[in-house]
Amino acid sequence: MKITEHIQALEEAGLGLADAAAEAGPDAEVPTCPGWRVRDLLRHTAMVHRWATTFVAEGRTAFHPGEGETTLDGEELLAYFREGHARLVAALRAAPEDLECWTFLPAPSPAAFWARRQAHETTVHRADVESALASGPGPVDPAVAADGIDELFGAFHARDRSRVRTPGPRTLRVRATDTGDAWTVRLSPTDPPRTERGDRGADGPADTELSGPADRLYLTLWNRLPAGTVTLTGDEETLRIWRETSAITWG
Repeated sequence: MKITEHIQALEEAGLGLADAAAEAGPDAEVPTCPGWRVRDLLRHTAMVHRWATTFVAEGRTAFHPGEGETTLDGEELLAYFREGHARLVAALRAAPEDLECWTFLPAPSPAAFWARRQAHETTVHRADVESALASGPGPVDPAVAADGIDELFGAFHARDRSRVRTPGPRTLRVRATDTGDAWTVRLSPTDPPRTERGDRGADGPADTELSGPADRLYLTLWNRLPAGTVTLTGDEETLRIWRETSAITWG
């Protein structure tokens, strides 16, 4: 996806998140984030948006922790979220192509990193807020979802700090039935997952295969939908290990 497409996805996800939060109310429980209510998720995401904006708008080249979460609630909290989200979108749209700032995952450029990371941060948290509604998480654009699977496998879990390990060598295949995308993920007891994208390895043997629409796969792999949402073929143990160990930790 292009930077402009990531920014558009970020904008749409933030607007959808705010609308879902307004419908659910700040006291509604968020099933996908046990122990959180909608106000907790709004405070967290608002903090992340403002933190990301400082790097993009101010060109900060070293890590800094941000200002922490607001204590606002109700309509004031929702307005605070909307304001911070709009500021992030505006900062990314105004960022120069040669922007230099701190990042924490590989990307073609800092602007590309922040646009992509915040698009998926916000899309996943939009699904969290929607899980507080009777309708549950809504659809995600297939191209955005496939890109998010790329980020999850090719960036987050390509790092040594990934906790996904299996008792022996195993292969997980993920196949999007609507976009035609496929990912072959090599798992082991000692190394982080190694992912082959596309046709390479896609027809070889796999211990476990997950298939379904890209957005259902995306939210399942982020542990936002039940495992039964997509089709599983082969060893269920691999998916269980993924769901128990794949959570992204920031410490």
